[in-house]
Amino acid sequence: MIYRLSKWFIICTTGVLLSACLSTPTQFYVLEPLSEPPSSPTATEKKRQIGIGPVSIPALLERKQIVTRLPDNSVKIAEFNQWASPLKDNITQVLTHNLTTLQAGDLIRAYPWSAYGAVDYRIIIDIIRFDTRQEQSVNLEANWAIMNEKNHTLMSNGHTKIERPLDDPSYPAAVKALNKVLGEFSHELSQALGKI
Repeated sequence: MIYRLSKWFIICTTGVLLSACLSTPTQFYVLEPLSEPPSSPTATEKKRQIGIGPVSIPALLERKQIVTRLPDNSVKIAEFNQWASPLKDNITQVLTHNLTTLQAGDLIRAYPWSAYGAVDYRIIIDIIRFDTRQEQSVNLEANWAIMNEKNHTLMSNGHTKIERPLDDPSYPAAVKALNKVLGEFSHELSQALGKI
């Protein structure tokens, strides 16, 4: 009886150790804000308060795993390559930081901004695509609108579509490329804000 129990214990322990050795560790990724120095603030009488959000993303991307589109219109969900925080929150955080850098003359707040009081303008962002095509490209597509919060009028709106080649199929390279297109999108929003 003792022999059977010790044999069973050895088999179970060996199985657990082997499964631990064979499992792949999960890698976690975050999007990072622009690293360029802040622009010099322009001389204005009063800083505008600008709210970023709400930001929406497709249901397909509302998951921890990084999503890659495949040539046959299927998707690859990366179980071992995941976002470290909810993607929508990370995108909002990065856009807020980027616009703070690019719009040094304005005060930028992330949605919800009720703790800071009212904002003068709000940028509503609907992201349609924010993904990679395996070994082909990185894509960002979004509709956006700048609203005057005082009188609820549309000040500016647009449709952004950015596609850049993806030479390295690794996940770190894909995240870096997604970061880059999010930076380009931030510049486009900053230019639109500069015109109102």
